[in-house]
Amino acid sequence: MHPELARLGIVVGLAAEARLARSLGDTAIGGGLPAGAEVAAERLVARGAGALLSFGLCGGLDPALPPGTLLVPRQVRDGAALFATDAALAEHLGGWSADILLAERTVVAAASEKARLFAATRAAAVDLESGAVARVAARHGLPFAVLRAVCDPAERDLPPMVLAALDQAGAIAVWRVLAMVAANPGQVPALLRLAGDTAAARRALLARVRQVCGG
Repeated sequence: MHPELARLGIVVGLAAEARLARSLGDTAIGGGLPAGAEVAAERLVARGAGALLSFGLCGGLDPALPPGTLLVPRQVRDGAALFATDAALAEHLGGWSADILLAERTVVAAASEKARLFAATRAAAVDLESGAVARVAARHGLPFAVLRAVCDPAERDLPPMVLAALDQAGAIAVWRVLAMVAANPGQVPALLRLAGDTAAARRALLARVRQVCGG
């Protein structure tokens, strides 16, 4: 195994993402928010991680990227800071496929906001965790990289109920989703489209993990 991958610590937001990534290394669930991702990354460092990876889903900003597009960005933009990803680690994850991934503090749900951010930053996609992982890696002098798959494309709004569906452990609170569907049946078509897009993103991530692991 490549030395960058031998002690790889992987920060994910969701329990489902942890199941996809576990064959790559030690995983920690951040719950989908920057603060949780930072705690998870620090936990991995304390457990002996020699490199950090931000892994999972992301929101598309570039309208040319369909659901399931895999992104290994050259750098992460977090506010005014730019964090370069490690070239060797990126190469073993399939090679750089985008220039910038944007780190935000809150979910970018509206297609109009995605368009505004793309025009302002030219970032391919956005997530909530990669900036925190980048900061922890820089703090400890560790290489880091990002492997993400586009889930919600640039032209689609996220259904409002999705924003309230996660619990702090990074799992879907099924009872909460069912209650929201009952109260807001008009969101069901958008939710079904998102489920299909999510499935495509997870298939792409799993295929890349298997490729990296030689399976």
